[in-house]
Amino acid sequence: MKNEMKLQFSALSQNESFARVTVASFIAQLDPTMDELTEIKTVVSEAVTNSIIHGYDNDPEGIVFINVTIENGLIEMSIKDIGHGIADVEEARQPLFTTKPDLERSGMGFTIMENFMDEVEIHSQPGKGTEVRLRKHLSSSKMLCN
Repeated sequence: MKNEMKLQFSALSQNESFARVTVASFIAQLDPTMDELTEIKTVVSEAVTNSIIHGYDNDPEGIVFINVTIENGLIEMSIKDIGHGIADVEEARQPLFTTKPDLERSGMGFTIMENFMDEVEIHSQPGKGTEVRLRKHLSSSKMLCN
C-alpha cells in the first residue's frame, strides 16, 4: 500500500525543524531504527537548509515543497524550491564546495545526503530552482520483505 504526504512552507530557517519533525513523524509508521530516523531527519535538514539559504537567499517569500511517499518499506522524498537553481550540480556535489563561505557553510550537505540515503538525484536549472530526490529502504522493511 502506498502512503503519501505533501508539505509546503515559507523559506524561513525556523521552519527547518518543523520539516524534519514532520517527515520523521510520517515515516515513524515504518518503525525505523533510531539511527535511520536520525539520518532521515539530518538529510531533510540539509536539503531544506539548502533551499532556504542557497535557493532563496533567506527570502521568506520563497516556498519549500516536500513530498514523501512510502511503499513496501521504501521511502521516497522530494525536497524542492523554485529559487536560484544550481549552475553546476556536479561541482555542488563535491565535498566542501560552498557558494556561501561568508555564512560559514561547510559544503557537506550533498555529501551527507549521499552517505545517509540509498539514492540521491539532484535536478536543477539556474533561475528555475532545484529538486532533490532521495530514496531509502529501511532495515526493518528489508526484514519484512524477506
